[in-house]
Amino acid sequence: MSEKIPPGVTAIDYADNVTGAPLAEVPTDVPSSNASSTDDSDISSHDAKQATRLEKTASHVSQMSHATRLSHLIRPRTRRSSFSSDDSDPLEPLELAMTPNIETEAEQAAREPISHAMTATSFGSVASRLPDFEVTFDDNGSDDPRQWPVWYRFWIVAAISYSTWVVVVYSTSYTSSIPGVMEAFNVSTEAVAMLGVTTYLFGLAVGAMVVAPMSEIIGRRNVYLVCIVCFTLLVIPSALATSLGEILAVRFFGAFFGAALVANGPATMVDISTDDNRALFISVMSIAPMNGPVTGPLIGGFVYEYLGWRWDSYIVIILGGVAIAVMFTVRETYAPAILKAKAAKKRKEMDDDRYWCRYDERISVLQLVKTNLSRPFVLAVTEPILWFFNFWLSIVYGILYLCFVAYPIVFTEGRGWSAGISGLAFLGIGIGTVAAIASEPLCRRLINSYPKDPETGRAPPEASARCMIIGAVLTPIGQLVFSWTGLPATIHWAVPIAFGTLFGAGNTITFIYGSNYLAGSYGMYAASALASNMVIRSVIGGTLPLAGPTMYKAMTPQWAGTFLGLLEVCLIPIPIIFLKYGKQIRGRSRVIRQMRADVERTEAKRAKLLRILARQQAKREREEAAAATRGSGSDASQDGDRGMHSIDLERTADIDEEVHNEKTVEPVAAPILVPSKE
Repeated sequence: MSEKIPPGVTAIDYADNVTGAPLAEVPTDVPSSNASSTDDSDISSHDAKQATRLEKTASHVSQMSHATRLSHLIRPRTRRSSFSSDDSDPLEPLELAMTPNIETEAEQAAREPISHAMTATSFGSVASRLPDFEVTFDDNGSDDPRQWPVWYRFWIVAAISYSTWVVVVYSTSYTSSIPGVMEAFNVSTEAVAMLGVTTYLFGLAVGAMVVAPMSEIIGRRNVYLVCIVCFTLLVIPSALATSLGEILAVRFFGAFFGAALVANGPATMVDISTDDNRALFISVMSIAPMNGPVTGPLIGGFVYEYLGWRWDSYIVIILGGVAIAVMFTVRETYAPAILKAKAAKKRKEMDDDRYWCRYDERISVLQLVKTNLSRPFVLAVTEPILWFFNFWLSIVYGILYLCFVAYPIVFTEGRGWSAGISGLAFLGIGIGTVAAIASEPLCRRLINSYPKDPETGRAPPEASARCMIIGAVLTPIGQLVFSWTGLPATIHWAVPIAFGTLFGAGNTITFIYGSNYLAGSYGMYAASALASNMVIRSVIGGTLPLAGPTMYKAMTPQWAGTFLGLLEVCLIPIPIIFLKYGKQIRGRSRVIRQMRADVERTEAKRAKLLRILARQQAKREREEAAAATRGSGSDASQDGDRGMHSIDLERTADIDEEVHNEKTVEPVAAPILVPSKE
């Protein structure tokens, strides 16, 4: 990761990044060997605070081991609003990569600072960034999402989970009403009607990259409200449609806006959680949306059976209206948005532009969208790790959506169940999904038992491969047994549904820990890697069901299911290979090698900065000792201190310019396209 000091950012702010926490959060009880016994009462408040912060940072950082500093560097962080977890959390890479913005921290730091006309200075400058005017969270925590009452934070979890579930459930509830759609619009083939699922998944993929990142600009709450309203309104034309084409179009755009809730939901959990409860919040939140695909046919089946196909959309409109009302009760949770709004309000109320927060910066919407659209595809084309994972996870995801073709054939056509009762068969997959989420503590133990990486002191990405193997084995077992017990009808119906539980658990474990492997491997590029996988997965998941009706009729449900199960068996070696050779494979990745080189380069710069700070400290101690020896009196001592503070601050400005002018390598996508000379 290549980080550089932008113009106007002091070395003190730069040293802030070394600790992995804002300087205001550096422990104040760190022992300082250079504590001055002189009276600094005459020194200006600004200079005194700057010097004190510099001393604390140097002392704190000097006690950090190389491995600790390196772990802060390679840890994927979503700006400074991300909250670091302790080393015992194996899902931390995935949790902190759950952000809709895929820019790296270096690119964010290089943005142009906001200028204010009244001061004629930017917020990045030392003159305008006076510590006394920094806007932070209130001491009582009333505006800090992590310190809100527990009941309200769990209300947010429930609100986000429910709203996301509404978006996801609409993707598959449509499948139950396909017979009615075909009859109403004289559609002759089921594959054509299945395009409604395809366009919906395509809309989710595009919206997650275009709409979801807007939360960094206007805040999560505003994005949620705008998108859930647009999503609900776009369901209305589907309910009133006069042609299949209208349904396909509005489903795409509805999913386009609904994707913001799916993409931002986990990030909101990171906003409101602490190290102790982050995994719990994310797990609870994910239960509803991860069961959305299987509850869709369950609800849609009964709705179609008793009310008709148009009511599938009417029910979603009602559910969406409830989601709108619920989301209005959710406050803004994104720390940068909260503090920027608070600083702006303070500037207006006090008529003083010196008030600032650490997130005051100008964000280019065009650059944000460009980065989010381009980098995932560049990585998908150039990274062998993503070739394998995109293929594997996409096939598993596509087979999951083929279940919405297979289950009606087995239970409705084969066993004579009604559309509503057939939807109940999906409960097996849903139970498996919940069981997989509930097994997170066991998986956590399995991952933490893996030998730690000596450089970071954390479990390497290969530790997640252990859980991936479990998921890769459970999925084909459930698929194959279901294929041969679903029909004939003489086999009890509970058998195929029970093995659907294994299929659901395997799918969920595969998705969670496969994504965690990518997040842990790609560090600052984690969000790009996950976005790449999401797009490919949505495309495959949307296109495979189109071939489902023809395949199941031509091959029979038994052999079609066997073919899919054997395909999943062939994919089992992928997690095994990455468990055994993952470290070597990661070592041959050009992107990961570049990332490590940037980390080493940044470490060298920071080491240089620490040496300079150490020399300043030693020089100051010598001056103080000399002044005490001469017995020049308290006035002379104060003058010396004031002079040394001035020297420190002047040298700090020199450090800023020196490090800023040093050549750095921007971690952008373009260099990835250059052929390797190796």
